[in-house]
Amino acid sequence: MASVPASSIASRMSMGSMNHASGNDCKISMLWNWNVINACFISSTWRITSRGMFAGSCIGVILLVMSLEFLRRAGYEFDKYIAGRSNIYSGRLQRIIVSPKSTSSGLGSPVETPTMSRQNRAPRPTLLQHTARSLLHMVQFGVAYFIMLLAMYYNGYIIICILIGSFLGSFVFSWKSDAE
Repeated sequence: MASVPASSIASRMSMGSMNHASGNDCKISMLWNWNVINACFISSTWRITSRGMFAGSCIGVILLVMSLEFLRRAGYEFDKYIAGRSNIYSGRLQRIIVSPKSTSSGLGSPVETPTMSRQNRAPRPTLLQHTARSLLHMVQFGVAYFIMLLAMYYNGYIIICILIGSFLGSFVFSWKSDAE
């Protein structure tokens, strides 16, 4: 086997695809920036080549963040549904009046002791319900992580779109009726 100098290997492996001399490469900055054309997000396949493509990306980011708020609301509603079906949150205490003979005070007055009756205890969600809750949490976590990765590009426009999406998503999906 022929030996190859280490410097030759290093020169072949050194950022060959990141040649910044041509105008068609991705502009990736780890500092605050306002790059629009040739900005790349997440991968080199998400490279902005026109202002229209950037506007579409901004709209997509807004919708992505709104979807995160939707997932949060869906989790809340699903938990509420489970609670309604199994009375998890009812937690009604059944008061048992203890007879005067069994009071320790000896005053002869009945004492109310809150206890949980066997039938009113909050049941646990079923395995299927818990699996669905966990899957919903996993998707929510993945979307939030993806949004965090977008913010790590420090592109001012993308960060503004994340904030707009957060506002709109909260406005639309956090609205609760008076009955809630």
